[in-house]
Amino acid sequence: MCLVLVCDEPERVVATYQAPGRCPYCGGGVVAADVESAPRLCYVPLCFRIRRRFYCSLCSRRLVSVA
Repeated sequence: MCLVLVCDEPERVVATYQAPGRCPYCGGGVVAADVESAPRLCYVPLCFRIRRRFYCSLCSRRLVSVA
C-alpha cells in the first residue's frame, strides 16, 4: 500500500510598500510586501492567507518583524 500526498503552497506578491526603518545588515531601506498563499492538498486549496513580510531593498534579505 502506497500513500502519496501532494502538498504545495504557492505564494504570490499582492502589493509592496515602503516601510519605515533600515536593514540591520546593510543599512538599506525596508520594503513591506503583502504575500498571498494558499496551502494545497492534492491540488485542492485549503484556505487563503495574506501575510505581510519585510525585505531589505538592497541585499534582498527577508527581515523578521518583532511584535
